[in-house]
Amino acid sequence: MSRGKELGRMSNEFIVKAEAITKSYQMGQRSLTVLQSVSLEVRHGETIAIIGPSGAGKSTLLHALGGLDQPGSGEVWFKEQSLYRLSPSDRTMIRARHIGFVFQSYHLLPELDVLENVMLPTLALGGRSAGVRARARMLLDTVGLAERMMHTPFELSGGEQQRVALARALMNEPELLLADEPTGNLDSVTGESILKSLFDLTLERGHTLILVTHDKDIADRCSRVVRMKDGRIEGQLENSLK
Repeated sequence: MSRGKELGRMSNEFIVKAEAITKSYQMGQRSLTVLQSVSLEVRHGETIAIIGPSGAGKSTLLHALGGLDQPGSGEVWFKEQSLYRLSPSDRTMIRARHIGFVFQSYHLLPELDVLENVMLPTLALGGRSAGVRARARMLLDTVGLAERMMHTPFELSGGEQQRVALARALMNEPELLLADEPTGNLDSVTGESILKSLFDLTLERGHTLILVTHDKDIADRCSRVVRMKDGRIEGQLENSLK
């Protein structure tokens, strides 16, 4: 599917929106502000890259959008719901049902095999084991790990572990996929393979993707690039993808 078709499928309605959010951390007697009145609206079907130097606030913004890190002020909306006005359990349920996460560190459970790691998000929601297993097998086959399902994470390469993490993130058919430097620990060849899977699977399933990266070439694959510096959004650029 072309990137042009992806742009045509975008909705004018937002899926997630930040309104003037701030975030500070207390470090001893010093307060470190990492987000300064950041506002960002993301439409259904967009692929967005958040770029900027280390310490710009990229990951903090991503975590706030995903309901993982409550801002000090401002509001984050997931569709019609204000995320941080919900109870922690309701917010957890929204993440489990509607949001997938892919991080630089894979966060796989070492005591479980690959198939079990991928199944976890749906089993946590009470999914039936037979159907869950079939879907996990399908996703692992899609990311090229059909022969590795019974292996443990320690038996896999870094690139293979990240493929497992991607399959796990897609297990509950999330509407929103958040990826934080997903190729940061990988060599260029393996990273390119992961990126191809990430973009292909996002486009095929109509997910919205927000990707934090330092790499301009990766950012150029997205429909919009958001540039951050010193906790603020400096600018945004719509890419003409074909």
